[in-house]
Amino acid sequence: MSIIYETTATNTGGRKGTVHTDDKALDLQITPPDKADGKATNPEQLFAAGYASCFNGAFDLILKRNKFRNAEPVVNLTVRLVDDSESESPKLEVAIHAQVKNMSQADAEKSLQEAHAFCPYSKAINGNVDVQLDVEVVA
Repeated sequence: MSIIYETTATNTGGRKGTVHTDDKALDLQITPPDKADGKATNPEQLFAAGYASCFNGAFDLILKRNKFRNAEPVVNLTVRLVDDSESESPKLEVAIHAQVKNMSQADAEKSLQEAHAFCPYSKAINGNVDVQLDVEVVA
């Protein structure tokens, strides 16, 4: 298997620390979700941002492959940290709500499922994180 891209992030201090990427493109303060003050982020926000960006890129690619060139996809991705009845530590849940234009609901749903099968983030969490998918066709 050949590497397409590689990056490294380094955290010091866990959920009350800092994180930066090897190229310093990200250099952020980290805080627990219940201590958010607008100056720091948390791992769930970072995961949501990365997954939303990756998923929308995959969705746009699938839409274009399926000949929907004016779909203008938008993805809202929610990450939830929830209690896990089988463990003392919490787990993640994800809800993906997408919006598209200029297609039928059936085509939108089919393309969304294809994007979910294609997206590297979706592949990485498959079988480990509950994911709800929803798509809306807007004017």
